[in-house]
Amino acid sequence: MNNKVYTATKVLSFIANYDKELRIGDNIRKREKVKKMTKFVKKIKKIYEEAVAVLKKIQEDMKRQADRGRKESEN
Repeated sequence: MNNKVYTATKVLSFIANYDKELRIGDNIRKREKVKKMTKFVKKIKKIYEEAVAVLKKIQEDMKRQADRGRKESEN
């Protein structure tokens, strides 16, 4: 799945997500590769957490704007 070129993007999904070529068959148990992967995972996790925080703020702003025009309903 990661090394399939999608027709819409014309790019491998792995490249789109990680900005590097997919290497099949590498031994990731080597110490240096594990260190690099740990660093990469921390970086991706930080980006994800920042994105979640920004999206939550945007959601709150959008709700506030939408609620400004709302009125209480009559029973």
